[in-house]
Order: sequence, then C-alpha cells, then structure tokens
Amino acid sequence: MLSIYDWFGWHDLPVKERYRLIKDAGFDGVLMWWSEFFGRGEDYRHASEIARRAGLFIENIHAPTMTADGIRFDEHLWLGDEKGDVAIECYLQCISDCAEFEIPTMVIHLPSDRVMHTPLGLVRMEKIAEKAERLGVNVALENIANLNNLTYMLEKIKSPRVGFCYDVAHHERIYPEVDVLGMFSERMMALHLHDNFDRTTHRLPFDGTIDWSRAMKRIVDTEYTGAIALKPTNLGIYDHLSVTEFLHTAFDGAKKLEELVKNYKKGDA
Repeated sequence: MLSIYDWFGWHDLPVKERYRLIKDAGFDGVLMWWSEFFGRGEDYRHASEIARRAGLFIENIHAPTMTADGIRFDEHLWLGDEKGDVAIECYLQCISDCAEFEIPTMVIHLPSDRVMHTPLGLVRMEKIAEKAERLGVNVALENIANLNNLTYMLEKIKSPRVGFCYDVAHHERIYPEVDVLGMFSERMMALHLHDNFDRTTHRLPFDGTIDWSRAMKRIVDTEYTGAIALKPTNLGIYDHLSVTEFLHTAFDGAKKLEELVKNYKKGDA
C-alpha cells in the first residue's frame, strides 16, 4: 500500500480535486494534516469523507503544531502556561476526532530537546494515553530534534496505544549516528518518507542525499507492516512542476521504495 501526505503544497487546490489527483496518480491512501492552517480551511474535519469517496484510505492524521498566530505550541506542552493548555486540549480533541471519523492513528510532535520534559509534561502525556486507550486510537510520537524527550516519554508511557512515528529525513539530518529504529522498532505506528538536500527536508524521494537502499533495509528489519508513506512538500522547490507532475513523480518514487522493500523481504537485495 502506498500513501502520501495530503497537504503537499498548492494550497489553493480544492480538497475534492486534491484527492482525485492523488488517487489518479496511483496512491492508495493519505496522511492528513488536521487543522485549518496552511490554507486548509475550517472544514478540514470533513476531508476524511471526501478522501474516502475518492477511494483513498486514511492512514493517520498529523496534529497541528502551532497556534493560529504561528506560535509553536508543541514547544509548550511541558509548560504550565496558556499555550501548554492549548496544546494538550488540541491533542485530546484530535484523539476524539480520530475516533469520530474512524481514523486509526494520530501523529504528534513532542517538544524539542531545547525544552526539557517536566512532571507536568508526563501528566499530560498520561492523559493522552488514557484517552487513546479509552477510544481505541493510536498516538505516534514523531522524531524531530527531540530524541531525549521522545526516549523519556516512550520509556515512561507503556501504553500499547502510544508509539513511534519514524521520520527518515529528520533522523538522517539531525542524529544519523543514533540507531533510532533499533531503539523504538517494536513501537512503530507510522512512517514519514521524504528526502534531504543541504538544509532542506520534505523533498521527493531520490531527490536528495538519503541512501534509500540502506534506509528501507532498516525499516524492513523492524518488521513494520504499514504503508509506504511519503511526506514530501513543495516549499517552493518544485514550483517548476505542475501538481500532476509532482504527484506522479512522488508515486514513481514510492514504487521504487516498495520494490526495495519487496526485494529485501525476498532476500534478493
């Protein structure tokens, strides 16, 4: 199964047309950005129905990371300030939304390691785990520049509903020397595949410096069984492409990654 992040750029593209183009490119499913930001609009909660009508499965949602005025509230999740209160309430609402719209998993960012975890942060994560268990929703914690916080919370929160979202580009760019997959492989719930080049991430696979043969072998070794899930985003890098060209290039990359996985599982690579 091949999926792609639904809010990959071209923010003025209508939602219905966006999902039609994703399906026409060959993808089976989507990862959904779950807020009104980036031009998505206030009706983002109805997007899952539109995607399913287009023949796409919903793999997960990505919870928002900032307030409407652009302040990153995930940096405040550990803190006893108003933005921290906004962050926890947002994440709890996203769990409710997943249950309501039958979406199995949500992905969140923990604070970066600039903000050390606190007792309040642990209490808030325990609240997230409790609600996730009660409603039957998975919560996948994504690796960004937060290895210490991520490790601490996955050690402290033993809930089977709280696990790991592996982002290959963030790993390769921020701490390539650390065996992140070895540390958290048994708790993998989601996957983000995109490439790095120089100081940019979220590039199309094979349009950067990641050794995809090595990266996919690591993923296969975890026995992860989810979709080949792409998360490239046009941040001005691909303005020379049409949206159709971007999606078809992404799909071609996804098929190459899928072939690597198949070869490793057969022992041919």
